[in-house]
Amino acid sequence: MKTVEIIGYKRANLGKSEAKRLRAEGNVPAVLYGGEEQVHFYAPAFLFRDIVYTDEAHFVHLNIEGEEYEAILQDIQFHPVSEMLVHADFLQLFEGKPIKMDIPVHFVGTAAGATKGGTLVKKRRYLTVQSLPKSMPEYIEVDITELDFGKAIKVGDVPAGDFKVLDTPIASIAVVEVPRALKSKTAEEEEAELLALEEGEEGAEGEEGAAEGAAPAAEGDSEESKE
Repeated sequence: MKTVEIIGYKRANLGKSEAKRLRAEGNVPAVLYGGEEQVHFYAPAFLFRDIVYTDEAHFVHLNIEGEEYEAILQDIQFHPVSEMLVHADFLQLFEGKPIKMDIPVHFVGTAAGATKGGTLVKKRRYLTVQSLPKSMPEYIEVDITELDFGKAIKVGDVPAGDFKVLDTPIASIAVVEVPRALKSKTAEEEEAELLALEEGEEGAEGEEGAAEGAAPAAEGDSEESKE
């Protein structure tokens, strides 16, 4: 997996006014946890672009005034109005300790149902994965070539690897929706088949009734012929 470096500086004060001042200067207050003690620091906002505004997963190499840590971005907070990045949480990595990350799904191929006019709906663009840092995949590849109408690719269909997918196995990753025009056509065909079936049954009942009505007449003719 790719690694992004962020150079930060330790925070001397942790108050709200200090955090506000840092943001006004174009910095992002952050904290690193998971080790022996939390490390509060700040870093220039532009350094977060490659790990925040992307659909790819990354490891992060933190260099905080010469002290270096391997980490992952665990949580981010945005301003509700300006959508400016206001805080970031990092989790320190250790070689033999499992971690959890949201890993992007890469869809491969063209769904069979989509070539027939259906619409591919991507239900999950990320899957939550647990593994050791060295085994964490950069992305999870999902082949949608055989995906047709009425079918879905489930989380449980993802091939096993040196990692564990934590999402529920029955959750859909991708489905192909039938377009409205095809739904209407199918409904009309079903209605026509049902009508033909009903007409066939009525015709059969009419033939049976005619045969039953003809039977007594045949018996009467036979008695008259005997006389």
